[in-house]
Amino acid sequence: MLSNIKSLLKDKLITIAILITLGIAIVSLIKLGKSPIQINHLDKIKHAFAYFVLSLVWFIALRTTKINKYLIAFGCFLYGIIIEVLQVIITSHRSGEILDVIANTTGILIAIIIYNSFFKKNEAI
Repeated sequence: MLSNIKSLLKDKLITIAILITLGIAIVSLIKLGKSPIQINHLDKIKHAFAYFVLSLVWFIALRTTKINKYLIAFGCFLYGIIIEVLQVIITSHRSGEILDVIANTTGILIAIIIYNSFFKKNEAI
């Protein structure tokens, strides 16, 4: 029973990872209204969280493959840069910022740390 659940979840994790990837692109490129909560640098926290989730889900989804987690992290990093460039090129309401890339990278690095610490302790998962 447990192996059936793991197998089903593994198949769904790739789909979830793809949906998260597409979701980040959509949210990053559409025009959003002003947030009702105005907190300094809240957008950077959102960037770090989004890329933390993105990276962690891809790490878990691909952990049984031969794809190195650092290659996945680099892919997430490049994806973030591409999104920032697209914001400049194809939108008139968004701007690409180097601080967004730094926030994205922070989220990716936190995901690597958490993934490494969790899966080294729990190899059976």
